[in-house]
Formats: sequence, structure tokens, C-alpha cells
Amino acid sequence: MLQDLSKALRLNCHLVHTSSSRHQSPIVHPLSTSHPPQSHNNDNKKVNPFKLVENDLNNLYKDIRKELWTERPELEEIASYYFDGQGKAFRPMIVVLIARALNFHVNRVPDLKDSQKTVAMVTEMIHTASLVHDDVIDTADTRRGKPSVNVLWGQKKAILAGDYILSRASQMLARLRNDEVIFVLSQVLLDLVQGEFMQMGSKEDESERFSHYIHKSFKKTASLIAYTCKAVSLLSGANKNFQEAAFQYGRNLGIAFQLVDDLLDFVSSQAELGKPAAADLKLGLATAPVLFASEKFPELNIMIMRRFSEPGDVERAYEAVMKSDGLDHTRLLARKHADEALRHISPFADSPEKQALVMLAEMTLNRKK
Repeated sequence: MLQDLSKALRLNCHLVHTSSSRHQSPIVHPLSTSHPPQSHNNDNKKVNPFKLVENDLNNLYKDIRKELWTERPELEEIASYYFDGQGKAFRPMIVVLIARALNFHVNRVPDLKDSQKTVAMVTEMIHTASLVHDDVIDTADTRRGKPSVNVLWGQKKAILAGDYILSRASQMLARLRNDEVIFVLSQVLLDLVQGEFMQMGSKEDESERFSHYIHKSFKKTASLIAYTCKAVSLLSGANKNFQEAAFQYGRNLGIAFQLVDDLLDFVSSQAELGKPAAADLKLGLATAPVLFASEKFPELNIMIMRRFSEPGDVERAYEAVMKSDGLDHTRLLARKHADEALRHISPFADSPEKQALVMLAEMTLNRKK
């Protein structure tokens, strides 16, 4: 257990705010004993989420590469580099399943609309553009097991390629001629930039660090999933309550995804992750396992403030996390956010797509890379 339960409660009792007060939702505490209702049942095991969206996403990367065509071959080559079909397309899959589930709920027809498919493509394009920019910021050498864009073409061209992907994605959204969808998805770009700035700093007040971390995780990771889920719910014709449910499913699943990602940074090998282990510590980032570990090892707070910059900081912090309950509490918090995601979609009409969304929550928690 954490040494100071009351302090931990203060760390994690704040509300996570997005840019709109409509999307306030309490951060579930990892030490609470209550569990939101889960929709697990035996039928869920019969649904393969990847198979269910296969036809909708079969040409995803090919279609994106077509959108990235330009008269400048080198720019097209750089921008298309990560769209090689090797990605998991996890985010587009969530968007398609939410779209199909709500299409069935509203119209009893689960078929994906062309406008919703565009949103799925834009989701992957925004995500990939953010990876290109992240690799520049982090001076990363590899991405998905191959040399990063910035290593092959340099930082300036990598930044421009990322900007180009975002520009094309914006044009695709404009063609939808749906002001509400454009407005909703514009928030994602704002959040990505704000999240990156949040990641560059550390809160001096220890009681604010966990709230800061969850806010940052939402903006950098969960915002994209949450707002694209809301966008396709708008396009399905769902009412405000179901739009909010779609948003909260994406928000909570996205935070769970980030928590698992931060956990894997400590327990997975470089071969599994496609990036060096303990990479976050080496970048000076205090993620959930470290913040939980600092309750047992207060000396971590000094290292957090100096962003693990002194010799031996990374090694000592890593050892402290492994000796603490930080990983267990991170895993438990991820589980609670996944359960919260499922609670929000429980009113959806029963369908294979809804079952697949339940499966995705479990897959998020159990992933190894």
C-alpha cells in the first residue's frame, strides 16, 4: 500500500477538465473498492474487433497515401513513410466500432458512412503527424522498429512533413462540410500542443502532480480518441447523451491506454516496445509508476523536479519503481478507467460492435506493446 493514503487521495481526487465543461468527469481513484458495472459476458469472446472492421479499414493506409499525394515527391515520401501498413490502426478501429455501434443503435443499420470513414482516416493521420513531431522533440532514433523520419531526412523536413499531414487532414475534414464535426476535431490539435507543453514542465507542488499527469495524458493521448468518437457519433445522428457516452468511452479508454503504455515502459523489453526500455525516465518524464512510487520513496520528488538529469537518477528511479507498488497501482488505475469506459457504453443497443468495444477495453489492459 502507499504510505500516505490521504495524500494519495488528494493527488487523484480532482476532475479532469477538457476545454468544455460538458466533458468534466471524475478521475477514479486506484485505491477505491467500488467498481463500475462491467459488461463482460461469454459472447464477447466470440467477437474479433479486428475482423469486424476489416472491410472498413482494409484500404486505410492506401487511401491515406492517396490523400498525401503532392507534386513534390520527397515530401510525399516523407509524409507517407509511417503509413506503410505496419501500424495497428488501433485508433481508427475504435472510431469505426463506435460509429457502427451507434449507427445500429440509431438506425438499426451498422454500415459505416463515408463521412465516418473520413474521420477514421483523419484520426490515424493526426496520430501519425503527432508521432513525427514527437520524434523530433525527443530526438528519437527509431519508430515501429525502423529508423525514424528525423533520422532519415533531418529535423526540418520531418517537422514540415508532420505539418503537411495535418494540413491534408484538415482539408479532408473541410470537405465534410459539417461545422460541428470540424469544431469538435479542431480541439484535438489544440490539446496536442497544450499537452506537449505540459509534458515539458513539472509541478513543484507534489499534491498537483498526479492531476497534472492525468490532464497531460488526456491532451496528448486520450483527446484524439475521445473527440473522434464524438465526431462519428454526431455523424450517426445520435442524441447528446450518446454523443457524451461516445466521448467518455474514448476519453477513459485513451487514459487507460496511456497508463498501460507508461507501465510497459518499465516491464517490456526494447524488442517488444520498439523503443528503449525506461525511455520516459531518460526523457525526464515522471509517469504514473514514478508518481505512485514517490509515496514510498520521497527522494524521487527531488529527481522529478530536476527531470532525472543527474548521473544515476534514471537508474535509481527505475529501481525505486520496481521496489514499490507503483506498477500495481498503475495497472489498477488503468483497469478502473477501462471499467468507466464500459459503463458509458452500457446503454448502447446490443450488437457485435458493442461487444467488440468491450473486448477492446480488455485488450488495452492486456497488451504487451
